[in-house]
Amino acid sequence: MRLQIPSYNLHFPFIHFSLHQQQSTMAFKIKINLNLHLLLLFLITALCLALASKDPELKQCKHQCKVQRQFDEQQKRDCERSCDEYYKMKKEKGRNYESEEEEEEEEEEEEEENPYVFDDEHFVGKVETGEGKIKVLQKFTQRSQLLRGIENFRVSIVEANPSTFVVPTHFDAEIIMFVAQGRGTITVIKEKRGSFDLKCGDVFRIPSGAPFYFINKDEHQKLKIVKLLQSTSVPGHFQTFQPAGGENPESFYTAFSWDLLEAAFKIPRDKLERFFKQQRPGTIIKASREQIRSLSQHEEIIPKIWPFSEGETERPFNLLKQHPWQSNKFGRLFEAYPDEFSQLRDLGVAIAFANITKGSMMTPHYNSKSMKIAVVLDGEGGFQMACPHLSSSSGRSGRWSEREEGRKGERTYQKIRGRLSRGVVFVVPAGHPFSVFASPNHSLQIVCFEVNAYGNTKYFLAGKENIVNKMESIARELGFNTPGREVERMFKQQEEEFFFPGPNQQEHEWASA
Repeated sequence: MRLQIPSYNLHFPFIHFSLHQQQSTMAFKIKINLNLHLLLLFLITALCLALASKDPELKQCKHQCKVQRQFDEQQKRDCERSCDEYYKMKKEKGRNYESEEEEEEEEEEEEEENPYVFDDEHFVGKVETGEGKIKVLQKFTQRSQLLRGIENFRVSIVEANPSTFVVPTHFDAEIIMFVAQGRGTITVIKEKRGSFDLKCGDVFRIPSGAPFYFINKDEHQKLKIVKLLQSTSVPGHFQTFQPAGGENPESFYTAFSWDLLEAAFKIPRDKLERFFKQQRPGTIIKASREQIRSLSQHEEIIPKIWPFSEGETERPFNLLKQHPWQSNKFGRLFEAYPDEFSQLRDLGVAIAFANITKGSMMTPHYNSKSMKIAVVLDGEGGFQMACPHLSSSSGRSGRWSEREEGRKGERTYQKIRGRLSRGVVFVVPAGHPFSVFASPNHSLQIVCFEVNAYGNTKYFLAGKENIVNKMESIARELGFNTPGREVERMFKQQEEEFFFPGPNQQEHEWASA
């Protein structure tokens, strides 16, 4: 911002010059001009000092005017008036600029300090071939110790091109898979081999250590799978083990000595070396139409165990075919809990899918026990959360800690926010009020894994079923220090229950709502 130094018109009523005095008073005139230049130099210096000061500028500028001995009273008053005029001009011109600059700085610091939102740069393990890619989100506690409640969980996203094969592997982790897009066939080997068709919305459990492989049997659409992994060996870490391969990927058989392999397979060493060291094109490879057809047709039926229902078998279940827990024109929410499906039971994890209509929002609410791990599948939107302990626990310097230090003894809530787009992951701890909303021009689709889901309750903070409406009138009046009827009017205005119209803002403003 360009600053203009105000002009200062000096008036000296005690100085008069006539024509006949000009030659005789030349020395005096030079002295007056010198004083004039010194005065202007002082004003410039005073104003610069005022600009350099932050506490406060106007007071310092006026103080400098008063302490100048070469000024008479009128000059001092004129100097102070110039300070007032300059400060007013600077304040008017700088208000909007400074406000925008501070808001941008605050958003940048929030993003830097925010450990609850993860984008593409936080995916550390990446495997990419010409036929697809696999990426793994960094360990949650690597970002912040505030997330140690989900330390043992990791998120992975797989994308396989049409007509491809993902090579056999097993993990030292329990896996819950959600099919976000496409269709395929997965084969898992336990006591027997079981093959199952997969389609969008399917949820499937793979036990730790069980070998599996799958295909994208669609000839046009990518297969996209979101996985939640729970480590069984080292907390927060898991390993992949692949039997087939050469150098890319490497086969775990090559870690054994050739003498041991010769004895185990009863095959000469030279043949073993040629077999296990031959090159492979990667983890995701192209398959012919005949190969895809063959792998698609070998589905081995695993019988139901009476008297359990289909939800109790090892087959995939489709989340999107369940009755929606919440549904209206502003959005739909599907949920599956561990007490309903055996695939989720021993992990204590619930899974949910939310489709928020463009321009709509989810009511502010919180979970009593579960910690939510959410992955954005498609669309654009925003996320906001009230966080009471970020500044004191982040272990980093910045605006958060400054605010906390300035409010010792007070309980403060920081507004955590993030822009949501495809591939973004965000985390909501138990008890933390939050809301998610779609942009005005795009709907928002999210899959959520809720850890520690047993006994969890959702508490709504707005809408028809909000917690304040369920309080006694006297409790509302005392709690909000407002007449009970006025509190009731505030919290009963919204007639929708869970999804309703979102912030009424322009496209460029919604993300910072």
